Amino acid sequence: MNRADEDEYRQFVTARLETLRVTAYLLCRNWHTADDLVSITIGKLYRHWHRVRAMENVDAYVRGMLTNAWLDERRRPWRRERSTDNLPERADAEFSEAALADREHLLDLLSQLPPRRRAVIVLRFWCDLSVEETARVLGISTGTVKSQAARGLESLRLLATWDGTRIRARNGGEA
Repeated sequence: MNRADEDEYRQFVTARLETLRVTAYLLCRNWHTADDLVSITIGKLYRHWHRVRAMENVDAYVRGMLTNAWLDERRRPWRRERSTDNLPERADAEFSEAALADREHLLDLLSQLPPRRRAVIVLRFWCDLSVEETARVLGISTGTVKSQAARGLESLRLLATWDGTRIRARNGGEA
């Protein structure tokens, strides 16, 4: 890579690093894993920058790379292991307890969605991609994006209204 290409790559990554990191966190809900996903993505981007920079929508392509990296990581068996001695992350002082509880509740609900459905919800509503852009990023049809978004939102609504007397919709029936 020549010096001009490398400078252009650095500017692109610097400008989008935090957005990529937050998007990765929304997908995996773990800051360490999010950082790993961003590292994987920008490493691949560096190797292929000469091709990627010529694309019409580089941001969309990079979000697709990030989403695919997350889906690949989810398939790894060691990713399913969970530590039992986790310390909770410190809450930011600027957030009220209610706002933190709401955010945690939403993230818990999001984590209950299947990976592909969660990816559709994050790309459509967090990254504000169109149906067509989301379909292109995930390599699926626009109809699949629409149905997965509708099902994902319905699942989130059902999970959010769960009051402890009903078993979650996916388990069916009353408690």
